Amino acid sequence: MSTIDELADRVERLLLRHGELQRTNELLREQLAAVTQERDNLRGRLHAARVRIDVLLERMPHDVAKATENGTDVATSAAGHAP
Repeated sequence: MSTIDELADRVERLLLRHGELQRTNELLREQLAAVTQERDNLRGRLHAARVRIDVLLERMPHDVAKATENGTDVATSAAGHAP
């Protein structure tokens, strides 16, 4: 095989590999976009849940909310018993 034929063969293989890498790169970009969107969605849901919890904590009676923040059993605290 001549040097030119070998070179042409190598160039052809490089072009094929380049095409494969471009397709792989595009698939990875699509996956990254999907995962990023899912992450952003989960962050939004987490934020909304935190807001709802904060609202619920604000609505709780003060002594129950304080016991909850301190990790005290709410039923025991509400009954007037020390933990």
